[in-house]
Amino acid sequence: MGVAQKPRSWPRWVNFTPALVGHFYIGGDSKGPKLAVGDGALGFWRALAKCYPDTVHQRCWVHKTANVLAALPKSVHLKVKDALHEIWMAETRDEAHMAFDRILVRFEAKYPKAMEKLTKDREELLAFYDFPAEHWVHIRTTNPIESTFSTVRLRSKRARNCGSRETTLAMVYKLLEAAQKKWKRLKGFVLLTLVVNNVKFKDGVQVLDESDRNAA
Repeated sequence: MGVAQKPRSWPRWVNFTPALVGHFYIGGDSKGPKLAVGDGALGFWRALAKCYPDTVHQRCWVHKTANVLAALPKSVHLKVKDALHEIWMAETRDEAHMAFDRILVRFEAKYPKAMEKLTKDREELLAFYDFPAEHWVHIRTTNPIESTFSTVRLRSKRARNCGSRETTLAMVYKLLEAAQKKWKRLKGFVLLTLVVNNVKFKDGVQVLDESDRNAA
């Protein structure tokens, strides 16, 4: 998900996306995943919207921060990073929007291109607020999978042109097999059942309907 793609690549993603997310089906559910996390890979997002229109889009905060800082002079990097931190660490979506507005007031006049990079994905950057707070650390960025892929990319580059397609696939498989031994269990994993069953969350907290309140 974190691989940048050009807009014209989306037809290829349409064919690839069902195979990509097919592994995440639960209990024979034919619907797509509840959430997809990635950077601004336009081909992927357009294909995902076409194949699975109900899937929520979450932009990666690490990629977005890097893209915003790349459009700014180094002299303001620390200030902007601190301001961005206030957005994604806010306890509620409303507080995050207020922090969003503050960063625009401070920097948009002087650095419009950088702020445009930030604002174009405003809602997608805050999608995580509709999921359990315990999951936020996992779904705000693509870091959980990026660390695994970085090892695979490094070894693949070193082994380039040193073997057949089959040997390369075997190497990648063994690398991923070894990496999974270090994976940690998702925080709040017991809440996944609620997410899969379409239970609503607001600002990381389960939304109780009237029957739930009466039972309580």
